[in-house]
Amino acid sequence: MNHSLFQQPVPPALQHWLEQQGLGRIEQAEPLAGGSINQVFLITTTTDERFVLKRNPSCPDDFFLAEARSLQLLGRTGCVAVPEVYHAGPDFLLMEYLPSQTPSSTYWEQLGESLAQLHQQPADQFGFPFDTYCGSNLQPNAPLADGYQFFSERRLIHQARMARDQGLLERGDTWALEHLCERLPELIPAQAPAPLHGDLWSGNVHCGPEGRPYLIDPAAYHGWPEADLAMTQLFGGFGAGFLQAYQEVRRLEPGFAQRFPIYNLYHLLNHLNLFGEAYLRQVRQILEPFRR
Repeated sequence: MNHSLFQQPVPPALQHWLEQQGLGRIEQAEPLAGGSINQVFLITTTTDERFVLKRNPSCPDDFFLAEARSLQLLGRTGCVAVPEVYHAGPDFLLMEYLPSQTPSSTYWEQLGESLAQLHQQPADQFGFPFDTYCGSNLQPNAPLADGYQFFSERRLIHQARMARDQGLLERGDTWALEHLCERLPELIPAQAPAPLHGDLWSGNVHCGPEGRPYLIDPAAYHGWPEADLAMTQLFGGFGAGFLQAYQEVRRLEPGFAQRFPIYNLYHLLNHLNLFGEAYLRQVRQILEPFRR
């Protein structure tokens, strides 16, 4: 194998697992397009099996374990398609390889229907059994019964504190955000908690076999369904037919599109913390009506 394709040696735990399963050793590694945080490879073993391998030698020890458990929990709902997880360790995740295909004629409708079905699954509380990550930032998921408190404390205020500590937000920005949080009950309709993908932009939907949509790279938790939908419109939006198909399964309260910026404030703050001041203007635009 050309080991130069890997910036770090092959994780011994991964190689040991492959050999235990009778899959031989890694013979080839081809870089795949991925995010800005992890290395992603299509690996082929000496037994001609192919897998997707995600690597990050500097991530927290539970980073890939959280992603693996999130994919498994989403998959067990039977509502959305996700890649099968085979093995995970502190610095790697081994998954099913789903060759890219041309989207079917009903690709976006399939995604809308399956997401609506996911959002109809019951959850006892807001949060999750474990913390997850949105990008490389920790996403605290300690459960709460109150969705407004959860979104305020675990999402907006958590990110705002990180940004303030980095000098990315001014005091006036945090005041406006706190005012927004106070007004959430009048701005956001009551919604029961449901399983969410949590980072549902177009780059985290993969067109796999039979032109079917698969969800990848989750930042999963139990939260407001509208928050998942809002993210679908943040970076380029989803295809025609998606929202209509969603609403044929699960109706939305009127004015949902006007609420999307409030939900997306969380992701813009997260991007501000991850990537810097390029996202500050969008954050301040959303906060502007809440300045006193």
